[in-house]
Amino acid sequence: MSAEGGYGVKGRDAGGRGLSNGQFAWLLMLPGLALFAAIIVYPLVSALATGFFEQSLVRPGRMFVGLANFADLLGGDFWPVLRNTLVFTVGATIAPFVIGYALALALNSGIGASGFLRSVFLFPWVIPGVVVSFLWLWIFNANYGVLNAVLMRIGLIDESVSWLGEPVTAMVAVIVTKTWASFPWMMVMLLAGLQTMPKELHEAASVDGAGAIRRFRSVTAPHMKGIAGIVLLLEFIWNFQHFDTVYVLTGGGPAGATKTFAVAVYDTAFKGFDLGRATALGGLWMLLLLVLVAVYLRRETRNGS
Repeated sequence: MSAEGGYGVKGRDAGGRGLSNGQFAWLLMLPGLALFAAIIVYPLVSALATGFFEQSLVRPGRMFVGLANFADLLGGDFWPVLRNTLVFTVGATIAPFVIGYALALALNSGIGASGFLRSVFLFPWVIPGVVVSFLWLWIFNANYGVLNAVLMRIGLIDESVSWLGEPVTAMVAVIVTKTWASFPWMMVMLLAGLQTMPKELHEAASVDGAGAIRRFRSVTAPHMKGIAGIVLLLEFIWNFQHFDTVYVLTGGGPAGATKTFAVAVYDTAFKGFDLGRATALGGLWMLLLLVLVAVYLRRETRNGS
């Protein structure tokens, strides 16, 4: 049938010559590729190139400095920021995973009012991140915070604690806040995985005399290995680039103890006005993210094959 009839994939150019299947496909993709290049590729390449220049947001012009920005970062600020980012990312990934997994197991066991409880547990997830951060900023406040008031009422502390004013407690506070906001989606994903597990497997294990812990280790955990790995990896990637919780609660303080890559890039560009250095830091940050994304894609490809 001819191309006009709807089955042919070859067209004709202005000179009457036929287009091959591949040429015709590229012709169809050109508008999308042009749009992608204009709004994604060009800004990204242009931004990354800025990392090789000394450029300020408050002074016109720029000067090429090669790898000086990268060398300066790797000789100083990069490593503390990387450490803080990893501490926050690991803590804010493992803690909500454990809570979400435990709640998913409880809801999957058929406890009463599971539908109502599922809706209640989803509440932190639907609140905007900035709102969540301001809520916990009030909870952790040293002067009128709810946490200090409760702990003093039950006698666990004698005086107010500056939770966001000490390096260790500040990082813990940030992780707790992010955990409260992100455990619901992990619970939902893990619960969906649990509900795909055949009940016959648990029934057979029970007949064999396996207790709850052994059934979890021998039946549930192997079945959930794939979905649990994906959930952990996705949450790790998202936390590695998280900004709002850290910035609202601590701004990267005290003394840089909670300064992650997202906060460091923002501060360098919009408080230090050093666009070249901020872009160089962002480039290093992007390379680390690309490694994580490559791991995720490889895992997805392997699971799909």
